[in-house]
Amino acid sequence: MDVPPARSARTAPPGRAVIFDLGGVVLDWRPRELLQRFYPAPDAALRETVWRAVFDHPDWLDLDRGVLSHAAAIPRFAARAARPEAEMAGLLLAVRDSLQPLPATIALMRRLDAAGVPLYCLSNMHAEIADWLVATHDFWPLFRGIVFSAHERCLKPDPAIFRLLLERHGLEAAATAFVDDHPANVEAARRLGLHAIAFADAAQCDAALRAWLVRAE
Repeated sequence: MDVPPARSARTAPPGRAVIFDLGGVVLDWRPRELLQRFYPAPDAALRETVWRAVFDHPDWLDLDRGVLSHAAAIPRFAARAARPEAEMAGLLLAVRDSLQPLPATIALMRRLDAAGVPLYCLSNMHAEIADWLVATHDFWPLFRGIVFSAHERCLKPDPAIFRLLLERHGLEAAATAFVDDHPANVEAARRLGLHAIAFADAAQCDAALRAWLVRAE
């Protein structure tokens, strides 16, 4: 995967950096609503069947971990849900296409970048979707480093993937903020000494990061 080159380094608050999660933070990710659109009313029972067969199954984590491909997962999903393989392939495309940038978070990232704060990305993401996202959207140069779980065969909240990003880019945990919408990931980052922020929305995140950056000055 070719990631667009990062911006050149600039003066930033002393040693401070910010790591962003993607789904639910930088990108829209609401799988329940996605299923509602894919299987409109009155298909509530079918939505629950597909939820359990696809999103709430260990195979989903294996896709994020990079040990299962979309091509291999589709027949498994179809068999468990008793649905056509073409339908499951279409669902994965709908998942991919639903991951659209959240304008308020992108604006926040651009403000941080303009202020010289180094930004990084750490995301649990299927390899096929990660590669498509990089090829499709234009915000990637805001990040000076990107770690996708499928490419590393390691998932948040495993401490190893946090350490991998920190070590790869020479970051100190105590001087790095981590933004994520999943409590388990936030807690894992906090245990490693990062300044962990539970993302609710861009305004709340902006305020939390401003307060943290001010303390560094």
